[in-house]
Amino acid sequence: MNIPRLQHLLAMAVLWSLAHSTYAQTEAPSTPATTDASLPAPAAVTRPTRPLPAERNWRFGIGVGYGMRTNPLVQSDDIPVLVDLDIAWFGKRWFFDNFDLGFQLADTRLFTANAVARVNSDRVFFGKTNIRYVNFTLAADGNKVPITRPAPPPGRPDNGFASADQPQELKVPDRDYAIEMGLEMLFGGEWGQATLRGFHDVSQTHEGFEISADYSYRWTLGRFSVSPSVGLAFKSDDLSNYYWGVNPKEAGLTLQPYEAKGGVDWEAGLRTSYYLTKSVRLAISADYERLHDSVASSPIVAEDHVLGYFAGAAWQF
Repeated sequence: MNIPRLQHLLAMAVLWSLAHSTYAQTEAPSTPATTDASLPAPAAVTRPTRPLPAERNWRFGIGVGYGMRTNPLVQSDDIPVLVDLDIAWFGKRWFFDNFDLGFQLADTRLFTANAVARVNSDRVFFGKTNIRYVNFTLAADGNKVPITRPAPPPGRPDNGFASADQPQELKVPDRDYAIEMGLEMLFGGEWGQATLRGFHDVSQTHEGFEISADYSYRWTLGRFSVSPSVGLAFKSDDLSNYYWGVNPKEAGLTLQPYEAKGGVDWEAGLRTSYYLTKSVRLAISADYERLHDSVASSPIVAEDHVLGYFAGAAWQF
């Protein structure tokens, strides 16, 4: 998969949508039933169905409580969640949903299809890293012997390939945000809700792609509701290696070169809500994401999973 192919696909989809503009002008755009407006979990699998009821264009919610999202990177801090905002706007075809910008391509009785631009979420972990200094010495015959760096390749300057008797810096390499574009299809019915998505980097940051699918079901008993969910996401070689690999320029005594391969991450989550009023509720949510083996084996990864949880009160305005 490459950027030109994705751009051609998006262009064809938009042209197809414009070709049906006459129908859009004569018929009010239908909106699929909205899902549970529960506070998104720190590592949420599911997301609310995009459109709002016809009489509303804005969605605004706020949650206050305590939560955490663990950080799988070495030498890093977990991400606290104390206040969470939910902001969305929906026009006739265009919408903005918590930093996702989209255009509705089709809305039928069976599914809704959207073209969406988003920011890759893997980068968020790299904003919570720390620097540590490591002294590379070994005890030999009762004496400390400095570990030395290997000799530089022929024709390459030394660039500090001398002894490592001084503390060496251990720092996770920095990574940039990526702008991704793609398509999503939303399905819903009495059987639950499902989503299929495919995104490709258009900012030329990692130049990879991700394909994901998730499913959720909601049970309601009076004021109480519970929504379990599961999801899978395939991340390509380029995407996985950019965020979780270590390129030769970043390697040293503290980090060895590493090339991360693509693979499938899986997620499982659970959300519960108790509605005090129509717009105020108590919410508890938890989510577990398992990183695929190639990412989990990276020298910059300390944990093979990400755990998120939150408990608090939420208001929907």
